[in-house]
Amino acid sequence: MDNNNNQPKQISLELKPEIAKGIYSNLAIISHSHSEFIIDFATNLPGLIKPEISSRILMTPEHAKRLLMALNDNISKYEAQFGAIELDGAPRPVNDGGNTFNLGGFGPFGGGKQS
Repeated sequence: MDNNNNQPKQISLELKPEIAKGIYSNLAIISHSHSEFIIDFATNLPGLIKPEISSRILMTPEHAKRLLMALNDNISKYEAQFGAIELDGAPRPVNDGGNTFNLGGFGPFGGGKQS
């Protein structure tokens, strides 16, 4: 029996049509606890009083770090093929260890009541 542990595991995935179309997001709010990272994706467009969170992803700290590594790898490959991604005009996070925040600490968007 050949037990080769060097072979990468392959996962078979199903992509349903309603998921395949995707959801646009230009705002991500990241918070964390000791045991999980929470990433809320929303769209902030001109004229919208209250950005609506369209998707929430919860993951373990280990998976969040794997996501960070995968994004870094893919951004490097993208920039090698298409050039540097410029962030001119966009606010840049200050790397002070406190660049994530809990959405609940800001109260409801648009002055509405929180339910």
